[in-house]
Amino acid sequence: MRISIDKGRCIGAGQCALTAPKVFTQDDDGFSELLPDYEDALDGATVREAVRVCPVQAISTG
Repeated sequence: MRISIDKGRCIGAGQCALTAPKVFTQDDDGFSELLPDYEDALDGATVREAVRVCPVQAISTG
């Protein structure tokens, strides 16, 4: 699964990191980023939920 984060759209709400903490984290400025080796922790349902709860739809999968 390919995951993209639109850094220009992200507002740092942190819902992705709360929903899928093994995949997402927040950088020093509070914006979303993927954890290193996130592929090892991928759970499609959890990632789809993180996409759904993002308040500005900054995350997409493909």
